[in-house]
Amino acid sequence: MSWFESFILGLVQGLTEFLPISSSAHLRLTAAFAGWQDPGAAFTAITQIGTEAAVLIYFRKDIGRIVTAWFRSLTDKAMRSDHDARMGWLVIVGSIPIGVLGVTFKDQIEGPFRDLRLIATTLIVMGVVLGVADRLAARDEAGGRHRVARERKTLKDLSVRDGLIYGFCQAMALVPGVSRSGATISGGLLMGYTRESAARYSFLLAVPAVLASGVFELKDAGEGHVSWGPTIFATLVAFGVGYAVIAWFMKFITTKSFMPFVVYRILLGIVILALVGFGVLSPHAGESAG
Repeated sequence: MSWFESFILGLVQGLTEFLPISSSAHLRLTAAFAGWQDPGAAFTAITQIGTEAAVLIYFRKDIGRIVTAWFRSLTDKAMRSDHDARMGWLVIVGSIPIGVLGVTFKDQIEGPFRDLRLIATTLIVMGVVLGVADRLAARDEAGGRHRVARERKTLKDLSVRDGLIYGFCQAMALVPGVSRSGATISGGLLMGYTRESAARYSFLLAVPAVLASGVFELKDAGEGHVSWGPTIFATLVAFGVGYAVIAWFMKFITTKSFMPFVVYRILLGIVILALVGFGVLSPHAGESAG
């Protein structure tokens, strides 16, 4: 991998990680369209450490409160009913599905799941799901001529059941094209949470999963499967760009709909299927990670 490739891939990672359009799919597609080798699941996991570092800094006050309250709850029973302490436990509970399924399907994630036809299909299907979830949320918020506006849930209403559902939604993002934020935000909206609450928990839930995945994949860098220099450079680029994107996105969702992302996902999926169908692009273009 050249330094130019690592810069572009780091830029793509930072731009797409927090938007509901799938960063892993865009890294795979960037390599395919540019004629580069697929950067591979290990490269993706390591560069995600950069974007998750952006989450740690952006949500540092929230995370600081949650971690402090969680540790206090281990010895102080009275703290176990505290919202921040409960959030700490719910992040742990929600991280279980992706941990178990990530290890179970590791070979598929690094192989068959990276087929461009599958990526295109998941882009379209999850785009439709996000669109439906977004419309339901908008209907509740706006009400109607014969229907009063419905108050949606916030993170104070988060339960163990909902945390697990969020966790399984996040685990779906093991398939490139699904999108971690897209799946968890869609799940949250369908369960009745506000856009801001669904996005906030989505980002907090991603921290342990992504950091654990990145650390786990560091061994591949040490074994020569990933080039250290370009990968670290891409991770730093992803951090800087990712921080700017998350700050913009959290402001965007307070007043805007997810429909632009829905349209983009569906159109991109259709274009990929058409290119593969007409033989312009191989479904395995750019595979063979270097």
